Amino acid sequence: MNSRTALAELPQIERRTLSETTYDALSDLLASGRLAPGDRLSLRQTAAALGVSVMPVREAVSRLVADGALEVAPNRAVRVPIMSAAGFRALAETRMAIEGMAASRAAAQRSQGQLAAIRRAEAAFRLLAESERPDGARAVALNRDIHFAVYAACGLDPLREIIARLWLKAGPIINLDLRAHPARLERGSAVRRHAEVLAAIEARNGPAAAAAIAADIDDAAQFILSRGGLRDEPS
Repeated sequence: MNSRTALAELPQIERRTLSETTYDALSDLLASGRLAPGDRLSLRQTAAALGVSVMPVREAVSRLVADGALEVAPNRAVRVPIMSAAGFRALAETRMAIEGMAASRAAAQRSQGQLAAIRRAEAAFRLLAESERPDGARAVALNRDIHFAVYAACGLDPLREIIARLWLKAGPIINLDLRAHPARLERGSAVRRHAEVLAAIEARNGPAAAAAIAADIDDAAQFILSRGGLRDEPS
């Protein structure tokens, strides 16, 4: 075996790692609402910001397009999709079912360590939400923390992966709205729903945990739709 043949058999570890790291970074931008619907994403600017070549960015973007989290416009520009009200309703209903399932399983499967993590996340969100001037960006991060602390306890990796992909689509709308409209925090519905989720998981009450997570998702969706920022596509 010559050196060229031997080198050809080596796995492209570094490139694969860069692609995964880039995918994770862009996923976080989407799930955290730092990219909004309609925002364009430059491959070159993204590569420069991450300190990588364009290739891993292109690979990560291709995966996110396949996930439905990004789209390629007719002019070849990469952008965050603009979702219709009908599409958002469908996404919210799907999340209610899938994330409710994860919460139900978390109530049955959670360990003491996982329960402690959920308690910490719930307390941190509640403390911020009840402060005099809650920071919207911080609220976004803490809201995601408590949801994913719950889902981490479900015991099913494929289910968590599905939820993560759903948040790629929902994040630009839900989290951007939470940043812009702290009234959602002032209403206290998120704090109440999170407390209900925690209590149900503490009691190992799966149906109650699923109902509380679904209600939290529905409350947020109804608030966003009530503001009229999303429009139904013409029939």
